[in-house]
Amino acid sequence: MTQLKKTLGLFDGIALLVGITIGSGIFATPQIIAGYLDSFSTIIILWIGVAMFVFTGALIYGELGSRFPKTGGEYVYIQKAFGPFWGFLFGWAQLVIIRTSPAAGLSLITANYLGYFLPMDQTTKMIVASGIIIIFGFINYLGVERASLYNKMSSSIKIGGLFLFALVGLIMMNGDFNQLSISETAMGRLGSTGNIVAALMLVLFSFIGWDRVGYVAGEMKNPAKVIPQSMISGIAVIILLYLSSNLLYHSVLGMEGMRNSTIVASDTAIKLFGPIGAGLISIMVIISATGSINGTIMSASRVYYAMARDGLMFKWLNHVDSKYQSPTHAIMAHCIWGIALILIRQNFETIVSGMVFAILIFYGFTTVAFFKFRQTNSGEKDGYRVPFYPVLPGVYLAGIIILVLLRAYYETGKSVHDLTFVLTGIPVYFLLFKKRLNRE
Repeated sequence: MTQLKKTLGLFDGIALLVGITIGSGIFATPQIIAGYLDSFSTIIILWIGVAMFVFTGALIYGELGSRFPKTGGEYVYIQKAFGPFWGFLFGWAQLVIIRTSPAAGLSLITANYLGYFLPMDQTTKMIVASGIIIIFGFINYLGVERASLYNKMSSSIKIGGLFLFALVGLIMMNGDFNQLSISETAMGRLGSTGNIVAALMLVLFSFIGWDRVGYVAGEMKNPAKVIPQSMISGIAVIILLYLSSNLLYHSVLGMEGMRNSTIVASDTAIKLFGPIGAGLISIMVIISATGSINGTIMSASRVYYAMARDGLMFKWLNHVDSKYQSPTHAIMAHCIWGIALILIRQNFETIVSGMVFAILIFYGFTTVAFFKFRQTNSGEKDGYRVPFYPVLPGVYLAGIIILVLLRAYYETGKSVHDLTFVLTGIPVYFLLFKKRLNRE
């Protein structure tokens, strides 16, 4: 049987993490967040708080990846801790909402920024977004090395471009940060706490991606070492870039300007550098978003493949191409459903906030699994370990539970809709996979 090829090193791991995480979130969510909150000080506190939350999560996932350096990431951890049903439900959620939603949302943002050069109506944007998913599905079909090459290229451009954009922009401000002190009445209608929760979902979306390095562990040369190093280094870079970008956006546009923008990076660049600079920034955003789409396809498809290999997903997905050594059927499934979500949900905020709500639930399961593995000392014994155990992971788990409950309370209708996507996996499991596992 053809196996996945072990070619990925530390730079590949960091590039994958940064490439997925810095997609379009930092270019698409700040203007929506500004509508929910009334001041820059509140906004930046949320970004710093989420950064600390995500960094703690990265430490936990670093240890899990070191303990179980196998392709599949959270699917491996949840299945080992709780059994095949919960492993299946996680993988099913990956396919129907968690990992395909970023492909849908990011492709729509790519189309928005392409609209800077070629104005499009909403229908045309949806067609273009679908075409983008198909293109990067094909690149991944051609093998992990080609997909990783684009990942490394796009990651280098987005890191360098975003760093220079923020640095040069802040220098050009020449100490004029008066816009940061201006407050505007929040436009959200969920109440003060509800608005904060809605904003947090969008901030979290901007950071999501750090958890996916472990998905390609089976294609890493030394996963027990590469995974934790990639997690810690990559998240540190992302936090620096995100905080400086928000500072620049708000310094240039102010709260009102942020709320009136749909392409905040380009609008900031127009004021600083003129139309040519804005065009260059739009190109950078397009490369950044497509890099994240590429990385998501590259990582999530390995989960479907790993599940099919274990008899917990359709056998058709347990296929590695003999020529390209890539899980081609899993890649196709990811792309097809990503396009379906564009047609079903259509709106960027609806797509991404639903994905964050669903993934927070499984972050909780994964963290509980982490505590279980610590108690039983499961997996590889000589690897990375999270400091300040159990306090640090305990605070992280409490934060997840609070966020899930608050979102369910303040946006009940949306939460029920999002949860329905996940729960459709229950009848699928009992009708199609439980009997098969019992026979085996």
